[in-house]
Amino acid sequence: MNWEAVLLLCLAIFVVACLRARQSLRHTKDTERGSLPAKGYHTIDASYASGAGGGGQVMHYRVPKDPQEYAKTFVPKDKSK
Repeated sequence: MNWEAVLLLCLAIFVVACLRARQSLRHTKDTERGSLPAKGYHTIDASYASGAGGGGQVMHYRVPKDPQEYAKTFVPKDKSK
């Protein structure tokens, strides 16, 4: 097996991956993810239909837009001191 060719191919793949990562970071630099803090809730629809038989589940979740209120949902209600 020609190890120089394998090494050269691995190096080329690594360089292309690094260049693509750099391009991706540059492209999404100023775009923010998520939503700005506000009052109210986001509604998430998590519906599931299992085939043509009509089975499945319909679930709706309400997630607070306020970061502090969202963090409070992870604190246990019966917190021991």
